[in-house]
Amino acid sequence: MVREDDDVPAHANRFDGSAAAHTVVQAGEVSGGVHFHREAPLPTTAPLIVPHQLRSSVRHFVNRSAEQARLSSLVANLEDEPHVVRVAAITGTAGVGKTSLALHWAHSVRSYFPGGELYANLHGHAAGSPAAPHDILARFLEDLGIPATHVPRQAERRETMFRSVLAERRVLLVLDNAAGSSQVRPLLPATSGCLVVVTSRDDLSGLVRREGAMRLDVATFGTSDAVELLRAATADYRNGDRRRELAVLARLCAGLPLALRIAAERAAGSPSMPLGELIDDLRDESTRWSVLTAEPEEGSDAMRSVFEWSYQALSDPAARLFRHLGLHPGNEFGLAAAASLGGDDTSQTRVLLDTLVRAHLLERRPAGRYEFHDLLQAYAAEQVRQTETQEQRTQVLGCCLAWYLHTAYAAQCVMAPFDSYSLDDRVPAPAHVLRFGDYQSAFDWYRAESANLVAATRTASEAGFPEIAWRLAVVMRAVYMHQNAFADWEATARIGVESAARTGERHGEAEALESLGKAAFQALRLDEAEQHHRACLVLRRRIGDRRGTAVSINALGLLALRRRRLDEARAHFAEGAEIFSDLGDRRWTALIRSNLAETLCELDRGDDAWAIIEPALAELRELGDRSAEGNALLLLSWAQRTTGHIEAASRSIRAALSIADDENNQMWRAYWSVESARVEQARGNLDEALRLFHTSAALQRKLGDASREALALDGAGEVHQLSGCFREAADMHRRAADTYRRLDARWQLANAQAHLADALTVLGDLASARVVRQDALIMLAGFGDPRAVQLAEQLTRALRDDA
Repeated sequence: MVREDDDVPAHANRFDGSAAAHTVVQAGEVSGGVHFHREAPLPTTAPLIVPHQLRSSVRHFVNRSAEQARLSSLVANLEDEPHVVRVAAITGTAGVGKTSLALHWAHSVRSYFPGGELYANLHGHAAGSPAAPHDILARFLEDLGIPATHVPRQAERRETMFRSVLAERRVLLVLDNAAGSSQVRPLLPATSGCLVVVTSRDDLSGLVRREGAMRLDVATFGTSDAVELLRAATADYRNGDRRRELAVLARLCAGLPLALRIAAERAAGSPSMPLGELIDDLRDESTRWSVLTAEPEEGSDAMRSVFEWSYQALSDPAARLFRHLGLHPGNEFGLAAAASLGGDDTSQTRVLLDTLVRAHLLERRPAGRYEFHDLLQAYAAEQVRQTETQEQRTQVLGCCLAWYLHTAYAAQCVMAPFDSYSLDDRVPAPAHVLRFGDYQSAFDWYRAESANLVAATRTASEAGFPEIAWRLAVVMRAVYMHQNAFADWEATARIGVESAARTGERHGEAEALESLGKAAFQALRLDEAEQHHRACLVLRRRIGDRRGTAVSINALGLLALRRRRLDEARAHFAEGAEIFSDLGDRRWTALIRSNLAETLCELDRGDDAWAIIEPALAELRELGDRSAEGNALLLLSWAQRTTGHIEAASRSIRAALSIADDENNQMWRAYWSVESARVEQARGNLDEALRLFHTSAALQRKLGDASREALALDGAGEVHQLSGCFREAADMHRRAADTYRRLDARWQLANAQAHLADALTVLGDLASARVVRQDALIMLAGFGDPRAVQLAEQLTRALRDDA
């Protein structure tokens, strides 16, 4: 449906119910009589002139080496086809440096053109009309030495005379700021001795198709080149500006050389002004143009005038869409989002977007998306503020934000159907809301729009749409949860809490608090997670939300399980399971019983866990919740393995991994492979166990899950010890322990340290082993469950034996 990024595998993770996964983490009319005019013949002795009309090149020209190399290839091949003129079409957005590139390169090759150089500004995007080709031809002919009285009046005759004069000459023509191919075509010579360089915001596709022009689409500067330009332009006036600040300034100027030069001139003109002050001004969209617009006499050289030229040339519908796109919360978007702003159907919107792309007011991106440069969007936003009323702007923005809300809802229903938030009808659905036929199309849309979704949430809160802000934050919760998108998740959740509180919608405030708690839990910030979940529980009990109350109780149970307060966790899960059972919620009842089964596994009560997890697994399988089913299979394997039923455990974990394969889910496979490795270890297949541990660690590293990577590394160390490879084992355990210490995961750290101490003892490093064991005992303080007590006893015994 909305395929925009096919190279990212779909993957997910659950953190709502099953705890097994919780160790992680855009021709004029003629009047009067008919007159015949006989043109004077061109005198054969006309003193032809060698013109040198190139404007001076810019100072501090930076890079563009690849573009210059391509241009130079045209000079090298001038004589290959004697009756074909070479044309270079330099295209790109306003202010990107097309003219600078053309002039800089043209000066470097002047010696190849003894017939001189002609230059004309075609004013293709000026506020007035573009220059007429026949007027340019008249000027060129005169500049080449043709008397004005001998210049033909008819446009066609001027063209033929121009070609005749240049037939035996080698001349370089620079046609700057062309409106389009039709404006350029009459100005082209007909022989290969001449070369024409055209700059335009239009894509000049006609010249490319018919005249075989070589198109060079000039991109904005990357950070390195932009910083180099800023430094060069300000070097004579100021020094000491830090590269980091220059990089920020470069980004605020969108990498546009013209904007960079204007900003640099402003900084150079105030050498005592800290660069940070200019950056602060640029960050304020309302002052951006006043900062970057140069003195009035500079006219067309000022950024505002450049954009004005392009804007004024648009049709009314295209100009209206351009303005409305200035209200979009991001600077990159798809067709449907643009249609939500323009109010037109998608086919008409596509036509208008193509118009804006041809004018280089937008850039086309892969997969049918479009992108604004920041400064262009700021200009569009200024235009909409000046042109339309507050009421009109509010209506347009509201439609766009509602579009994001309802399309995000459609995406989360496909990406996380069992965790999706049920959206009410408080915000009516606008036109053009997308629907997704499968996970991949929904995932692709999310990937493409992820930045816009955060921006839309923030914009909704700031622009007077708090009811949209908190709903969008909550709708995205399941997606963020499954993608480990912590920064976006937490940012939107905090906005959601504040927005829901502002509207007095306590249910929404609780949902957003739950989202904050889940994000903090998943990021292993457990104290913060508990604070949010307890606040959410109080609110839900106050408003009488029993289902929400049980969800919050389950979250507190997961916190207790993660902190290894196993009795507390078991009590929370039992309380929550009773509420869900009373409500008749089959899925949540199965999920919370899965969490109880994990708690029992941690308590070394494998038989009790087995008895609980089997019916929960059957329920989840019937409901079709593949993720929860896979986690239940992992827990079943755990229970079976620890009670000596190794082959049964092998069958269970293989079934879980089959689910991961069926869903092409690397996150599931990475985590569940650890249990598979433990089963193979129990079967005595040490090579296969080691392979699985290392595979899991590599996948977790790629996924950015440090806690689970450490779990796999520690397991690999255990297998190395069984294989007699104690140095390799010590390295694995040490890496795991370092990670757990950084994450303040005390129980996991104590286990890794115990394993490390065992390896160090065999290696003969008894002193280090003793220190590690002592530290492990400190880590175990406060844990009173049977496994913790047993480990403490083992460590104490080893310390006594080493004494």
